Amino acid sequence: MPNDDVYLRQGDESIKLSFEQRNRLAYDKGQQFFEDEIVEDARIEDIDFELVEQYRRLMSIEDSTVEQVLKARRFFKGNSITKAGILLFGKMPSMFFPQARVRFIRFDGDVMEPGKKFNAVKDVTFDEPIPKLIPHLKEFVMTQLRDFQYLDSDGKFKVVSEYPEFAWFEGIVNAITHRDYTVYGDYIKIFMYNNRIEIYSPGKLPNFVTIENMKEERFSRNPKIARTLAEFGWVRELNEGVKRIYSEMNNFFLKPPIYSEPGNKVLLVLENNILNRHFIIEENLEKRVLNFKNLSTDERVIVHYMYNTNEKMTTSKAASLISRSRNYSSKLLKKLLQEDILKWYGSNKNDSNQYYLLNIPNN
Repeated sequence: MPNDDVYLRQGDESIKLSFEQRNRLAYDKGQQFFEDEIVEDARIEDIDFELVEQYRRLMSIEDSTVEQVLKARRFFKGNSITKAGILLFGKMPSMFFPQARVRFIRFDGDVMEPGKKFNAVKDVTFDEPIPKLIPHLKEFVMTQLRDFQYLDSDGKFKVVSEYPEFAWFEGIVNAITHRDYTVYGDYIKIFMYNNRIEIYSPGKLPNFVTIENMKEERFSRNPKIARTLAEFGWVRELNEGVKRIYSEMNNFFLKPPIYSEPGNKVLLVLENNILNRHFIIEENLEKRVLNFKNLSTDERVIVHYMYNTNEKMTTSKAASLISRSRNYSSKLLKKLLQEDILKWYGSNKNDSNQYYLLNIPNN
């Protein structure tokens, strides 16, 4: 009878691995995948037929039954559904995998208070099939984000998003797509504090991916899940996601994202230093706009807004932004145009679609 024992060398000692440890080693090496294993007690009735039909239409698969669609992607083997099949298309994946959920907690303050002082003001759990979970989670998190209003010298304000949308959303999608689903005792957690978002993904980084090389290297622990989510449009299979999180935070004048591996999990922290961002924006504008300090308060609010958003400016938008009349706002925009701070676009002065863009580099 063959000896199936596996040992791991640690220094001068050899440690015998348990069955679970042997499996995890094989998963991490890409020798086998958790998502390809079958769910013994799952039946076709556990599948969300409407979601499969949505996928069938998306992929332009003609005249196929639910089983045929699942078999085409090997989510259905023989008469059994795979773990990826349940996670992606199951009516309630957490019935089979309690760890397949995302918990969002928002705290009032910068720390989690213990015991009777526990300061959670929102606590919601999501446990739908992944293609439904992602858009619902995105919609919910957006309702929890704040728009910061930082004041100019006379009390006029500019509204700025708390975080760049791509950064936090990509962080969440990466956690859902690449987490270690073999970690049964843990689930994805999103903690939102006043000054940061923390995204916890169960399991260490896979294979040869490390904190140091994760911007360059890519290894998919769940390749079928990643491919299907790419087909749904939620995942980019190329490795530009992490790089762009860094660039988006930089573009928002925020600190770089912080990745770490505390315990058996990957943690992404995004900080929202709004006050620091305001000072950096002011400094950049003073360098790029001639006599920026000498502009009126209303002029600075408009330039500040356009620099942050890179949006087109119209007379009506300017009037709303500075709470002034259209006539006053029109004259102000023309003055900025004469000073070469703005560029005008339109067919003639009566063009209803005319607009202005900032005439300085936004970097």
